[in-house]
Amino acid sequence: MSNATKPIVNLGIFVADTAYRADRMPKMGETILGKSFVLGPGGKGSNQSVASAMAGGKTHFITRLGDDAFADIARATWAKAGVIPEVKIDAESYTGAAFIFLEDATGNNAIIVSPGAAGRVSVADVAEKADLIRSAAVFITQLEQPIPAAKHGLEIARAAGVTTILNPAPAATLGDDILALCDYVTPNESETEALTGLPVTTISEAEIAADALLARGVGAVVMTLGDKGALYRDRTRSVHVPVISAGKVVETTGAGDAFNGGFAVALSEGRDVIDAVRFGCATAGISVTRAGTAPSMPSRAEIDALLANS
Repeated sequence: MSNATKPIVNLGIFVADTAYRADRMPKMGETILGKSFVLGPGGKGSNQSVASAMAGGKTHFITRLGDDAFADIARATWAKAGVIPEVKIDAESYTGAAFIFLEDATGNNAIIVSPGAAGRVSVADVAEKADLIRSAAVFITQLEQPIPAAKHGLEIARAAGVTTILNPAPAATLGDDILALCDYVTPNESETEALTGLPVTTISEAEIAADALLARGVGAVVMTLGDKGALYRDRTRSVHVPVISAGKVVETTGAGDAFNGGFAVALSEGRDVIDAVRFGCATAGISVTRAGTAPSMPSRAEIDALLANS
């Protein structure tokens, strides 16, 4: 099987995003009027899987859902994007949900995630999908489902020679044993600070923090830097890839997921890693011009067109 036909396998969570836009966050005990509300699909793993599928990657998504209306949103979202679900229904729990506050003036966000059934994804769940993971070009996971499950997925992939990506979000304390399983880690600035204890406010600080992660056994660091683009750093080279703009920024909520999904597709196609970072930046660059997370993910044609013109 050539690399181009091998799938991307993503382990993560789906949540229903409940997004509230307002001028500011309410204080404790206070009620304020919002400017808009949107119910839509979210969860980092699900969003990344939608991004990968939209960008042309054959994408399988391993997770758990409850037996409820929010699970129907998940299935419809994946069907529309072409994601292949690898789902266990957990009727004892509920499909995950997220509260997203959007600051009207800036589009900045604050989020509470309740993973529900996906918070019960187990090592055994992952072991059941071992053959699928071994067949992949790229295995990618995050930290919204239990870390032991993520670690087991990385172990299976690494043993089979599958390219491994860990998006260490939300920020958590990770052992070197997990980091050493990762060909690529893809933290943003705050996640990098949480992992290393080092500040990340400039490119040079980002490089120093990346070196701290490399020293812990990571293969390479791909740090997303918001409006500064992304930094790729391994033991032999360091490349800063600027933002690839596709227009006015509307909402940044799904930008990191868009980047990871696009990056995984480009790697699965055997592209040079810097080209893969640029592909991820272009995917994110389009996503931030649209509202929502999964609904903002661009098509392959849109990504290719932006790269051709930038």
